[in-house]
Amino acid sequence: MRKRKNKLSAFEKFIFVVTFLIVVFSPVMSIYSKSALAKVNYEVEEKKDEIFLQAKSNQSLEMKINELASLENLSQVAKEKGLSYTSGSVKTIE
Repeated sequence: MRKRKNKLSAFEKFIFVVTFLIVVFSPVMSIYSKSALAKVNYEVEEKKDEIFLQAKSNQSLEMKINELASLENLSQVAKEKGLSYTSGSVKTIE
């Protein structure tokens, strides 16, 4: 008896190649996607920190604006410049 070699059809070869590629690249793609997600999460946290710092800065600037726009400050600046302050001559624009 002769030993007969089993030849694989083209479809079977294709299935084996696809299965091999899936087995090899699935872990690689999983690691890559987790890495990309971690990078995005890190960037989100950086942006949150930037927003927090900007909000603190804005709050500080608002307090400074309110201080400079106060009645006492207006009176003081008017006196320094030799002006008189009358409440009817001040207009507030919002």
